[in-house]
Amino acid sequence: QVQLVESGGGAVQTGGSLKLSCVASKWFYSNNCVGWFRQSPGKEREAVAAIYTGGGRSYIADSVKGRVTISEVNAKKTIFLQMNDLKPDDTAMYYCAAGAYVAEPSRPSEYNYWGQGTQVTVSS
Repeated sequence: QVQLVESGGGAVQTGGSLKLSCVASKWFYSNNCVGWFRQSPGKEREAVAAIYTGGGRSYIADSVKGRVTISEVNAKKTIFLQMNDLKPDDTAMYYCAAGAYVAEPSRPSEYNYWGQGTQVTVSS
C-alpha cells in the first residue's frame, strides 16, 4: 500500500503561482509514475502532469503547457508541481496519483493509489 499526501494548495489571484507537493510513503516498483490530476465540480478528472520517477520522462497537459513544471526529489519520494500564471480556470481540487508501469500517464485508470487532494482557488 502506498500513501500519498498532497500539500501546497491555497487561494491566489490571477497570475499568481503555487507549488504543490506530493509525498509518497514508498515506491513500490522501480518503474513508478506519479501524476497530478485536477477536478472541479461537475467536471471530469483531468490530467495536469506526470513524471516517471528516477529521472524518466514527463508529461504536461496541453491546457497547462508553458505554465506548469513537474519535478521530483527521488530520495525524498516527493513530487512537485510548480504552477505559474494561474487562471480562474485552474481552480480545482488537485490530486496526486501513483502507479506502476503506466503506459498512458493522462489516463486516471492507470493509477493505483490516490491522495486526498489539495484545493487550488484562483480569483480574478
